[in-house]
Amino acid sequence: MTENIREIALDTMLTLEQQMEYSNHLIRAVLDKYDYLSGRDKAFLKRLTEGTLERRLELDYYLNKVSTVPVGKMKPLIRELLRISLYQMLYMDAVPDSAICNEACKIVEKRGFGGLRGFVNGVLRNLARQKECLPLPDREKEPMRYLSVKYSMPDWIVDTWVDEYGIEITETLLEGLMRVHPVSLRFRTDLPLERQKEWCNELREQGMTLQQSSYLPYVYTLEGAQGVNGLPGFDQGLFTVQDVSSALAVEAAGIRKEDFVIDVCAAPGGKSMLAAEKAARVLSRDRTENKAELLRDTARRMRAENIQVQVYDGRATDETLIRQADVVLLDVPCSGLGVIGKKRDIKYRASRESVREMTVLQKEIVNSSWQYVKPGGTLLYSTCTISVMENEAMVKYISEELPFEPVPLDRLPGKILALREQFEELRKKNGKPSWPGLNEDQRRACVQLLPGYTEGDGFFIALFKRKG
Repeated sequence: MTENIREIALDTMLTLEQQMEYSNHLIRAVLDKYDYLSGRDKAFLKRLTEGTLERRLELDYYLNKVSTVPVGKMKPLIRELLRISLYQMLYMDAVPDSAICNEACKIVEKRGFGGLRGFVNGVLRNLARQKECLPLPDREKEPMRYLSVKYSMPDWIVDTWVDEYGIEITETLLEGLMRVHPVSLRFRTDLPLERQKEWCNELREQGMTLQQSSYLPYVYTLEGAQGVNGLPGFDQGLFTVQDVSSALAVEAAGIRKEDFVIDVCAAPGGKSMLAAEKAARVLSRDRTENKAELLRDTARRMRAENIQVQVYDGRATDETLIRQADVVLLDVPCSGLGVIGKKRDIKYRASRESVREMTVLQKEIVNSSWQYVKPGGTLLYSTCTISVMENEAMVKYISEELPFEPVPLDRLPGKILALREQFEELRKKNGKPSWPGLNEDQRRACVQLLPGYTEGDGFFIALFKRKG
C-alpha cells in the first residue's frame, strides 16, 4: 500500500477529530475527490478510515498502555497517525508490521515532526511485539469497562443500555453494531418479481453480493458495489437506498390507496417514496431547502408524481392542515444511536445531555404535528435510536397526554413480533422491567429493533389512532 493512501487517511482522520463534518459525508467526499485511485486503494482507504474511527476507544486504550505520553496529550497528527497504524496492525493483514512502522516514521519526517520519529517508532514496535496478547479490562471485575473497550463504545452508552436492557442484550447489541453494514436497497413495490430477479442476477454476474431481507421481499442488502448511482436501474427509479427498518415503519402504518399522507420530517425521503407507492397523495416536508431539493430529486427519479415537497419547520403547526391527514409519519430527529454501525462518529458526539435536549425537540414536533391527523386517522412515530427517553417515554406521552390510543403492531412480520417477546424475557431474566412505564396496550403498539437480533438499523416504531 502506498504511503500516499495512508496520508489521505491521516488527513481525513484529522478533519474528523475536529468534528467539522460527519464521517459518512466526509469519507464519501474524500473517495469522490480521489476517484482516480484504483478500486483496491479506495477500498483500503475506506476501511482504514472507518475502522480506525469505529475502534478509536479500543485503540486509545492500547496506546495508553505502552506510550509514555497519554493519547489525550499527544499532538493531533501523531495521535491520528498512531491510531491508523495500530488499526492496520490489528485488523488489516495486507502490510507487514515492520512496513507499517517504517511508513509511519516517513510521514512523521515529511510532516515536520522529525523529532518525534523515535517516539512513534518505539510505540508502534512495542505494540507490534505485544499485539497477540494486548489485554482488555478484566471482564469479571470491570464488566462495563470491558464492554466499553472491547466494542469501543463510550461508557455512558454502555451504562445506559445495561441499565435498560441488561448485560446479555447489551453485548449482543454491541456486537451487532460492530458488524459490516452493507448498503440496503428497496425496489419499487410495483416492480414485477421477474424484473427484480433479473436485476439481482445481473449484479451477481458482476461480482456483487445481494441478500434478500427475510422481513420484506422487496428489500436487499448489497455488497461489492462502488456506490449505487452507477448501478443499472438507478436513473430509471427501479430502487432507492432505504434500510429495511425504515420500510417496516411505513408498512406498520397500514397506508391505503385513497389516503393523504403527511411526512413531517421527510429527508432523505425513503418513507415518503414508499408511502407514495401506497397512497393517493403525500406531502413531504423538511426544514431546509437543501433537504427539500434532495426530496425532489429522489421523487423525480422514483417517478413519484403524487408527492408534493415543501420546506417547513416541523416545530410549527400549519393551521391549514389540521385534521386533514389520514396518516402522519413522524420520524423525528433523534440521537441516532441505532445507526452507529453506519455513522461511526455519532457515539463520540452524543452525550446524556444531548439526548435530553433531543427529547425536548421531539416533543415540540409531536405537539405541533399531531393535529394534522383526522379523527380515526393514524400517527406513526419512529426514530433511529435506542433510548427509552426518546422512544418508550414518548409512547407514554402520546397515548396519555394527547387524544390518541395505541394500536397493536400486527402488520409487522411475525419474526419481529417474536423477537419483541424474546427481548421481554431476556430483560426479565436480567432483572430489568420488560417495558419501562408502559401498560399492555402501549407495549403492543411499539417495537424496538436491535442490531445483533434484527436485520438493519437500530430502530423504534410506535403506532397510534386518533380518538373521536
